[in-house]
Amino acid sequence: MRAVELLLATGNAHKVVELRALLEPMGIGVLVPSDVGGLPTVDEDGESFASNAERKARAAARAVNRWCLADDSGLEVDRLGGAPGVHSARYAGEHGDAGANNARLLAELEGVPEEQRGARFVCALALARPDGEIECVVEGEACGRILEAPRGDGGFGYDPLFLFTEPGHSASGTCFAELTLEEKDAVSHRGRASRALVERLNALPNA
Repeated sequence: MRAVELLLATGNAHKVVELRALLEPMGIGVLVPSDVGGLPTVDEDGESFASNAERKARAAARAVNRWCLADDSGLEVDRLGGAPGVHSARYAGEHGDAGANNARLLAELEGVPEEQRGARFVCALALARPDGEIECVVEGEACGRILEAPRGDGGFGYDPLFLFTEPGHSASGTCFAELTLEEKDAVSHRGRASRALVERLNALPNA
């Protein structure tokens, strides 16, 4: 089956903007929770991005009997043993406080030299059937390093601190917060996961 309309199981407006920009040009319609009267709250206490994405997708699909897509994503820093990881959104304690999260990250890495500030953004997308069964989970990542001070005024979350460094890309050497949405989507963890998802959708038999 080629799913032509998906409900995004997220209340994060920034993620909605990015996912809509990625999926709609590929022929996939996008609904948001407000279109269906809201979704139940899900505890995001899994040990991986994939497990959290699965939980959110499964709960949303069962609540509204629709194909649902859930994202769980975050930042993994080598020097911090993969932290903040699945705790990225609440690294400083309060969920979604980007300023506090960035401040804590900078404090944790104070004095750490450039060559030891390697990091990656990771995104897991879970697609659930209307009955809540997980159809597939795909992941994408983007590699770079953490800057010593914020740069740029775009993006969200840790974007102002993340310098994309993968060779062979025009965006290499640029902070995620300095990229346009289109430039970021071309190389970001969420963009890569979304393209992998579309490949999986195209491979499903028609229903």
